[in-house]
Amino acid sequence: MARRTQAERSDATSSKLVSAARDLFGRDGYAATSIETVAAAAGVTKGAAYHHFGNKAALFRRVFIHEQRQISAALERAAGEEPDSWSALVRGCRTFLGHCLDPAFRRIVLLDGPSVLGWEAVREIEYAHTLRVLTEGIRAAAVDGNVIDGDLTARSQLIFGALCEAGMLLARSDDPARALPVVAAEAELLLSSLARTPDRPA
Repeated sequence: MARRTQAERSDATSSKLVSAARDLFGRDGYAATSIETVAAAAGVTKGAAYHHFGNKAALFRRVFIHEQRQISAALERAAGEEPDSWSALVRGCRTFLGHCLDPAFRRIVLLDGPSVLGWEAVREIEYAHTLRVLTEGIRAAAVDGNVIDGDLTARSQLIFGALCEAGMLLARSDDPARALPVVAAEAELLLSSLARTPDRPA
C-alpha cells in the first residue's frame, strides 16, 4: 500500500477532528466542549488539534461551515427532484425546516453559531451556502415567471431571515417534531405571497 503524503495525513486528521467536534458540539454545546475532549474523541493529540485549528473557536467555525455545506447539498438535491422551479423553491424551504429537527444542527447552527462566531461571520458563511441556494431558487422561479416582480436580492434575504426565525422557533420548542407542521405551514403561506397567479400577474 502506498504511503500517504503529508497533505493526505493532515487532511485525514482535520476530518477526524471536525467529525468528533460535530458530535460533541452538537450534543453538549460549545461551552461544555473542550478542544482536549475533541482531540481525545478523534484519537489525536491535543497538540495536533491546536496545530490544525489554533483554538476552539476556529474548530467550531470549521464545523459550522461543514453544517452549511451539508444542508446546502441537501437543499439542492431536494430541489432537483421537483418538476418545476416553484415547487423546488417550496421543497427547499420544507427541507431546511425539516433539517432543523436534527438536534446537532439546531445546536451548532441556530443556537451556538451566532454567539460563538458573531452575526457578521454567520451571515457571511450563510451567504456562501444556504442563502446562495435560496437566492438561486428564487431567481430560477423569477426567470420561469413563477414569482411576482420585485427586488430579488432583498426578497431572498427577507425570506431567508424568516426561515431562520422559523428554525429558531423549532430550536426553542419543547417538541420540535410536533411544532414542525405548524411552522412549515406558516412559512409556506409567507412564501406563497411571492407566487404569480392569475389574479396576481405581476
